[in-house]
Amino acid sequence: MTAIKRALISVSDKTGIIELASALVKLNVEILSTGGTAKLFRDNNIPVIEVSDYTGFPEMLDGRVKTLHPKVHGGLLGRRDLPEHVAAMQAQGIPNIDLLVVNLYPFEATIAKANCTLEDAIENIDIGGPAMVRSAAKNWKDVAVLTDANQYETFLTELQTNNGAVSGDTKFKLSVAAFNRISNYDGAISDYLSSLNIDGSRNAFPDQTNGRFVKMQDLRYGENPHQQAAFYRDLYPAPGSLVTAEQLQGKELSYNNIADADAAWETVKSFSSIACVIVKHANPCGVALGKDALEAYSKAFKTDPTSAFGGIIAFNTVVDKATAEAVSKQFVEVLIAPEYTADALAIFTAKANVRVLKIALPQGSALGLKASAWQQGRNSHDTKRVGSGLLIQTADNHEISPSDLTIVSKKQPTPQQMADMLFAWNVAKYVKSNAIVFCGDGMTLGVGAGQMSRVDSTKIAAIKAQNAGLSLKNSVVASDAFFPFRDGIDVLADAGAACVIQPGGSMRDDEVIAAADAHGLVMVTTGIRHFRH
Repeated sequence: MTAIKRALISVSDKTGIIELASALVKLNVEILSTGGTAKLFRDNNIPVIEVSDYTGFPEMLDGRVKTLHPKVHGGLLGRRDLPEHVAAMQAQGIPNIDLLVVNLYPFEATIAKANCTLEDAIENIDIGGPAMVRSAAKNWKDVAVLTDANQYETFLTELQTNNGAVSGDTKFKLSVAAFNRISNYDGAISDYLSSLNIDGSRNAFPDQTNGRFVKMQDLRYGENPHQQAAFYRDLYPAPGSLVTAEQLQGKELSYNNIADADAAWETVKSFSSIACVIVKHANPCGVALGKDALEAYSKAFKTDPTSAFGGIIAFNTVVDKATAEAVSKQFVEVLIAPEYTADALAIFTAKANVRVLKIALPQGSALGLKASAWQQGRNSHDTKRVGSGLLIQTADNHEISPSDLTIVSKKQPTPQQMADMLFAWNVAKYVKSNAIVFCGDGMTLGVGAGQMSRVDSTKIAAIKAQNAGLSLKNSVVASDAFFPFRDGIDVLADAGAACVIQPGGSMRDDEVIAAADAHGLVMVTTGIRHFRH
């Protein structure tokens, strides 16, 4: 390993840079720098050579041109193992640069500002920085490149341990991180400009989209053992989303665990009251509200004890000892909550395979506050792969209130029926289409999901309730889409339902409403559909 003798440092984010430069000086590293960074070093008595003095060419065009010079890029790109490179550099008086420390203009932070203009964005597109990073990263065998302040401490430790040198393995990893940073930076620029019109207005869907995800872990397999899989997160994950979970105990999460855990967590955090959600195969099979976690769990479990076996259980409140004791009596794959008491965690230690996840509730979630989808830990867009393509849509984050409902039946709902219909409607939003959800007293009574016929979903929901020993008399029903014919109303009325909440909008709405009136049902429409495919 060859010791680092010369470093070029040019950073927008000055975090940790004084400490890094001071340590390099102690290792007899010569430091080159530009503009503001060089001034900062001089102000802190750190020996530095300005790049303009080093190249003999002044910074110009308001700093747009300062490092785009053969003496800089030659020093970064020249291969030490090729005699012809060495000879050419000596002939042109180009010394080696062994370390590059660069972080880029804050383009992402700039466009995140509400008052950002196109001019602001353009001026924060870095040119010289990415060019140097590419040069150094390409020549990784000879040059180390740091692009993030989080890398400084580990890098310095190795440098000090190895008399001013770092391993080829470290240089390669830093090179990969550098190219990833450039990719993310260019992707952000492309996303922004592709969505922008010359007048400054933004399009909801850019002409080109550049997904950027970071691998969190490899998985044992995918949906089935013959499929390979890995788990990735957004480059900038929303607070309180599943990828921010802390696993407190249990086996490694599987592909299906993660998919089902996300369905459970998304559902439970949508409630502003204490709630429990049990999910099996991506569908809620039990959802309930309660005065505490134990009551919510007990009610949710009653909906479908058979399907709850081996399910995913999520709470939007603290899991205490009593709740833990109840949950631990069942076979549970994954348990999710924002917090656990010490007594509760002690109970689960006896169930070593149970995956216990802790996720902080995001701002605005379960608090009745108005917050953006990102603040609530929700995706702003949903995607779905198709053959050599991608479907992208804005996420279904629509929330409904009593004032949004239209009572279309002759019979009027009671306050309790109205509350139960809103609860049922919220649950139906997270059930695969065609979705039919029977509810009563703040709990699900029967869930019919994923059937090709809405009538079949209704029948299945009724059968589920019957199997669980639950009465559907005077229950409320939510349907994620309109009833195309009156037959669905006939089936749910025969099952005992008293109220129906549905989007409306069918060509046969009059026939469907007449059926509700004939059965003496309350019917309200939302004007919103919640297909979930």
